Amino acid sequence: MTTNPVVQKAVDLQRWPHAKLLVHTCNQFLQEIRDLTPGPELEARLNREYGPGHPYYEDMCKLVKLGLEEGWVASEPLDGPKYRRSRVATPGPENNYMSITTVFFDTNDVYSGQPHSHPYGEINCVIPLNPGAELEGFQGWQGAGWTSPSAGTCHYPRARGGAVVALFFLPAGRISYNVDL
Repeated sequence: MTTNPVVQKAVDLQRWPHAKLLVHTCNQFLQEIRDLTPGPELEARLNREYGPGHPYYEDMCKLVKLGLEEGWVASEPLDGPKYRRSRVATPGPENNYMSITTVFFDTNDVYSGQPHSHPYGEINCVIPLNPGAELEGFQGWQGAGWTSPSAGTCHYPRARGGAVVALFFLPAGRISYNVDL
């Protein structure tokens, strides 16, 4: 597995209109939750108010799936084709200083990705591509919906049950791969 934590350049939004639309949708969503703090309370609220069936969630899922087909979502291999990542947008005022990134897992068994910590927390939109695919959050396994690790948490990102994409948002784009677990 690649352990190079180099910050990737963002997707070229002029080249990929669906990426531009995804960023626009994410920016609208981030504007609505701008005063909320990552953690268990936000995770519960997102699953209750913004989960499957909500227009933001459904639009994000549709655009991420199109991005996979077009090749700009999770395009950089970290461990061959089964674990990939790509930066969609860097932090800026238009997205409330959140980075927007996609990570793809394709595994039936439990698979652990790059260990990392969240200095300011994280928000993950979990997009299963196969029935039963899940991402592990700090509150347990999550299929379609949301996870939100608190500031200062660290973990191995883990997936199981098939292909799944995490569309994730990092306050100030902060993530640290300098962790010992």
